[in-house]
Amino acid sequence: MRRCDLIIRDATLIDGTGAPRRRGDLAVRGDRIAGLGDLSAMAAEREVMAEGRVLAPGFIDAHTHDDQAVLCGPACMLCKTSQGVTTVVVGNCGISLSPVAMSERPPAPLDGVCAPEWWIFDSFGAYADRLRTTPSSVNTLALIGHMSLRVGAMGRDTGRPATDREAERMRKQLAQALAEGAAGFSTGLFYPPSRAAPTEEVIAVAEALRAQGGLYVTHMRDEADGVLDSIEETLRIGRAVGAPVIISHHKCAQPENHGRSVETLPLIARHAEAHPVAFDVYPYTASSTSLAARKPRPDVAVTVTSSVPHPEMAGRDLADIAQEWGVTLEVAAQRLTPGGGVFHNMAEDDMRRILAHPLSMVGSDGGPLAKHPHPRLWGTFPRVLGHYSRDLGLFGLEEAVHKMTGRTAQIFGIADRGALREGAFADLVLFDAATVRDRATFTAPKQVADGILETWVNGQSVYTQATGASETPVGRLLRRVA
Repeated sequence: MRRCDLIIRDATLIDGTGAPRRRGDLAVRGDRIAGLGDLSAMAAEREVMAEGRVLAPGFIDAHTHDDQAVLCGPACMLCKTSQGVTTVVVGNCGISLSPVAMSERPPAPLDGVCAPEWWIFDSFGAYADRLRTTPSSVNTLALIGHMSLRVGAMGRDTGRPATDREAERMRKQLAQALAEGAAGFSTGLFYPPSRAAPTEEVIAVAEALRAQGGLYVTHMRDEADGVLDSIEETLRIGRAVGAPVIISHHKCAQPENHGRSVETLPLIARHAEAHPVAFDVYPYTASSTSLAARKPRPDVAVTVTSSVPHPEMAGRDLADIAQEWGVTLEVAAQRLTPGGGVFHNMAEDDMRRILAHPLSMVGSDGGPLAKHPHPRLWGTFPRVLGHYSRDLGLFGLEEAVHKMTGRTAQIFGIADRGALREGAFADLVLFDAATVRDRATFTAPKQVADGILETWVNGQSVYTQATGASETPVGRLLRRVA
């Protein structure tokens, strides 16, 4: 009788490709899937009886700000492993913890993603070495942020275009980071440290992507009134440097733009006919960013997620704080800065339309440092499975899993993950399709989901519903395969 390390028996196998589910067993030997189907002739050191529950590839979080969290040990990633997430993409929105070391608190929003004492990595190689010596419980794919490069090249003088010399310094740093294993280049042109960068500057820096086959990933310049122009700019940059494009957390922000996904989605789809482009989305109608990023307005509710000068205000409504202090919303936000907030500025119909689109994949965009984070940090993937797939029928379970596994792996070039097949890495999640649901809410955001029974990374169990997170540091730094 053939033996292996683990067999999960009598599971409903959803393989991540979008193909129909089937009933069967799955075997793991070492860090790889060793077999699928009827494995009654095999034995294992450990056997798990699934009793028809769903076994899927581990979820790949397409958009995170876990740059620091993945360095802080397995317990820091409970918010992800308890959702069935086995791989995270870090370095989004132009913010990455390398390749620039900073001796003082960086400007917002960099300061809200990584604590000041963590800006110690002067190369991506140094960051990668740290991740290898103190592994996380999840795998990590990393991008390099334009905002980080800009602050490194220009200091605090970022309210202007970079000079040719500064842009060339950024390009060389990006090229080195790509050679050391980074997967691509991200921008956050919406934010003040990068807002003054013209399209030509971004293209000049992003030229480093061409030789390495790297990705261009962007929090666009404008997700509100100028969203169509921003899509055009994004594709112009990608085409100019020959890089596949990923639009981050696609949305139509602010009440006056609700409904405009009927314009944005066809535009992106037309571009996709001629150039590789995809987008990620989170299943909520509220965004979250630094309080300094958006001017508050009375028709958009804001919940404070964190505040350096007033930490006691985390979880409070900005309008209530302003009333209590007897000041305007804008003054209240300024007093709370540095800090972050949840902005209730999207429409449910837009979000559903974007989530259901065939070009979409799922990303949480959670803020792991926030005292009172957006619930997407803990709830994104179970919410897609439970609320949007099972309860609302927005799409079938196979498609939901595909948007969180196989599609994401293909877009990011993550080899041998995101699929249940013999020889693939054993990143797995076992969940109950009838009960899986998010429990994290805007009032109580740090809540473990229901129905996620067990999560495995590289063949090792990293979370069970019964016992919580394990202290198994088995995650790996992944490289993009172009």
